[in-house]
Amino acid sequence: MALAAALVLCCLAGLAYSGAAHASMPRLKAVPDPVNGGHIADSQGREVILRGVNVNSLGEYWQGTKNKPVLPLDRRDPGRIARIGWNTVRLIVSWSKVEPAPGNYDEKYLKRVSTWIDRFESQGVYTIVDLHQDAWGATLAARPGESCPSGYEPAFGWDGAPGWATLDNGEPHCFISARELSPAVQAAWGNFFSDSPAADGVGIQTRYVRMLSRLAREFAKDSAVAGIDIMNEPGQIGTIPASALSSFYARSVDAIRRGERKRKGFRHMIFFEPSVLWSLIGSGAPPPFTDDRGIVYSPHLYGGSIGAEGPPSETSFQTALSEAASFGGAPVVTGEWGGNPARATGEPDDYFLAHQALQDKYGIGAMLWTWKQSCGDPHAATNDPGTAPPLPPWNVFRMDCTNGGNRIVGLDQKFVKDLRRGYVRRAPGRLVRSTWDPQELKLVGEGRGAKRNQGRLEVFVPSDKVRFSPRGLRAFKGVPLGKGTLLTFRPKGGKWTLRATVNQGR
Repeated sequence: MALAAALVLCCLAGLAYSGAAHASMPRLKAVPDPVNGGHIADSQGREVILRGVNVNSLGEYWQGTKNKPVLPLDRRDPGRIARIGWNTVRLIVSWSKVEPAPGNYDEKYLKRVSTWIDRFESQGVYTIVDLHQDAWGATLAARPGESCPSGYEPAFGWDGAPGWATLDNGEPHCFISARELSPAVQAAWGNFFSDSPAADGVGIQTRYVRMLSRLAREFAKDSAVAGIDIMNEPGQIGTIPASALSSFYARSVDAIRRGERKRKGFRHMIFFEPSVLWSLIGSGAPPPFTDDRGIVYSPHLYGGSIGAEGPPSETSFQTALSEAASFGGAPVVTGEWGGNPARATGEPDDYFLAHQALQDKYGIGAMLWTWKQSCGDPHAATNDPGTAPPLPPWNVFRMDCTNGGNRIVGLDQKFVKDLRRGYVRRAPGRLVRSTWDPQELKLVGEGRGAKRNQGRLEVFVPSDKVRFSPRGLRAFKGVPLGKGTLLTFRPKGGKWTLRATVNQGR
């Protein structure tokens, strides 16, 4: 019977999954399109959708409670992430760890980062190397006994910049209403964008872009590295003009490309973000800053979870794509999205299902916040840690934070159920449609312009028992991925469709 006409039942639970098949992952690149919107493609020309999760275990956060602010990764984590169906992690890396002293790069830390990239690669998972910061850095926490101006509160510390690069002009380490609204934080950002010199006489922005070049050199030949995110949620706020952010990004792009050339590597994608205000306002891209075709626009789509709680903001998706057009039609990947896992309850509050449906509708990549979050993470302790209970960690694991504890209970299975969904991961030609019905457990994928020798269509379905009906496809293979399945097909050329449904009766 011809495969295109067959309705096949795939039962793969008895097969073993081996990550060894992913030992050399195809390179990824941005493909800009100012008319129809850009996309990401691999070295075989297949369109690639990146879906995954933020991993903060290698970051350096302020420790304001007795609990360590991050939870360590263990060797099971890459496989767990892959079995949810994700193919990407956004791996948080801290400037304070990369460059603990001016011009002195911590090779041991860089090796640790590389080791985990390799471990994710062994499970078929790409890594976005994210230079993460929140409210500038850990050293801007309120000093012991610091008295704050009227209306202000003592500030928490956060993560990002090393102490030697923190120039606060002696301003108070206090804040009002939001962590970025601290005189010390705003002073630090002002000095960064004006490239004020540190104690060694070199501008701190100059040091930062040199550090980016060093990172680019480190990963220049690594195809498992999807790209580098220049800076998480930069603090271009207050009196700092948007042009200052664009100027910094232009320097950063040039520095990353220099690092790649120095190692004789290849051009990775470069992810860039609007200012931290975008998550609240839902708009505000920086002015264009480069003609480099390898950039990816990466605003954080938190609408409906930060500020007023409600459904995810479809407008923010539309805005992100519209703003990407001003950068030559760059692809869009949201580096962060998410909310309180307690909202993973189905109707009437189906925030996570609704958000992922919009990701499918607009064809963008997305990284959930976050994989593991310690009870000592500043995000989870935004009240006085001595008197107020921590906020619920926004992660995939259930945590026991009672009585000052910091215990992983296990994966939040209700949450994971919402996150495990069918989607097209690689599509020969252009992907026209990838939709998942969480009630019917049904995936529909459509594409066009496929070439016969282009490489396989790759689809994840969250079950090992799947019925599927393909057209324009041949040479089916199924690989079990935990309780899910990776379905792959060779294209016949031209248009193709695939309908895959979880067999709920067996």
